Amino acid sequence: MNKDSTIDLTRLSAMDVALASRLLRGVRDATLSGHRPRVRPRPEIGESWDRMLRGGVAPDRDVRRGLLSADEVEERRRSSPLLPVLPVLREALVTVAEAAQHIMVVSDADGRLLWREGHPAVLRKGDRHGFMVGAHWAEDVVGTNGVGTPLVTRRPVQVFSAEHFVESHHQWTCTGAPICDPRDGRLLGVVDVSGPVETMHPATLSWVTSVARLAEARLRERHVATLERLRAVAAPVLARIRGRAVAVDPHGWTAAVTGMPLLDRVALPKSLVEGACWIPALGACKAAPLPGGWLILVDDAPEPLTATRVVLDVSRARRWSVEVSGEAGSWSHELSPRHAELLYLLALHRTGRSASGLAEDLFGDPARTVTVRAEMSRVRRYLGGLLAHRPYRFLEDTDVEVVLPDDPRDLLPHSTAPAVVGARVPGS
Repeated sequence: MNKDSTIDLTRLSAMDVALASRLLRGVRDATLSGHRPRVRPRPEIGESWDRMLRGGVAPDRDVRRGLLSADEVEERRRSSPLLPVLPVLREALVTVAEAAQHIMVVSDADGRLLWREGHPAVLRKGDRHGFMVGAHWAEDVVGTNGVGTPLVTRRPVQVFSAEHFVESHHQWTCTGAPICDPRDGRLLGVVDVSGPVETMHPATLSWVTSVARLAEARLRERHVATLERLRAVAAPVLARIRGRAVAVDPHGWTAAVTGMPLLDRVALPKSLVEGACWIPALGACKAAPLPGGWLILVDDAPEPLTATRVVLDVSRARRWSVEVSGEAGSWSHELSPRHAELLYLLALHRTGRSASGLAEDLFGDPARTVTVRAEMSRVRRYLGGLLAHRPYRFLEDTDVEVVLPDDPRDLLPHSTAPAVVGARVPGS
């Protein structure tokens, strides 16, 4: 085995587990002491260890924060967008997890464990490690793990034995997959299957990933059904309106329109109330409540949006936003991972970037212009007239500020876009 190789967990048999655990311990110890290990850690693990070393997480002891109270857990459960798909997760994971001496946990987007079920003996072992309902298992709290690391990378991750940054977790294997809102990519939480090292199975990663995708499909079905109900309510109302109007759900997703092209979504003010309002993609409007949503009536003679300031915040590891302010007021919008990348790139290239240039930046392939144009079309739906095209760019009179992380290596850690990866290199 040469020094440029990594351990392939997909080929481990039961007899290999103990040997692999010892080898990984040597890899971790060498890496943490600043020496070159015999083999490299897997890329997602090595990058996580680097974040932990820079963040000051102690590798030789647990760094835990207090448990949520029972009332706080119950409140988070009630408001969790994952609550409707909990039966799907249980049906697909819990029975098999119990038989395999594993447990299933479901966290929210902050890394707080909200549900935990599975093999009774493993549940008791989890208690001793603080792996219990209400605990905070974000990566920057307890190190590399199957809940916190997928929250950062936005990709499924299996963390085996000494790949855990904190030593007391080395007797565990954790496999987690993020669950995202299928409408806009917003991170909702993680489903994780964990158990003792000796019960590790290479197929667990694909199994958990498939179940997470199934949960997202169920969420998509529920969304479609909700819009269908709102559309039925709005149809007779819209039929009586002569001008432009749109019926949207409480999150701005469009159920029906009249007098205008169909939009997927409009960015609603955070505290929308009945009466006059400003909708970025539509201008001056009036809002009226509907059962299950809002009726937005468009003013056909809106005031122009002037003196605009845009603040793009990509300083955090898991949540990014754009805030727009001007004479018409201010509003903010939480960004999907792809839109955070695109707006960051446009903020870097104020003179503009072609579709092929953005494709090169994002994918390393200038031919992928269809994907870029589709995503930019979605971005322009909520940024309205603040973006121009041919090339894509912020308008010249728009004041754009980008809030970056303190360390460039923490820039959009989920991203594999070549331009973002290059920007993470200090001094680049």
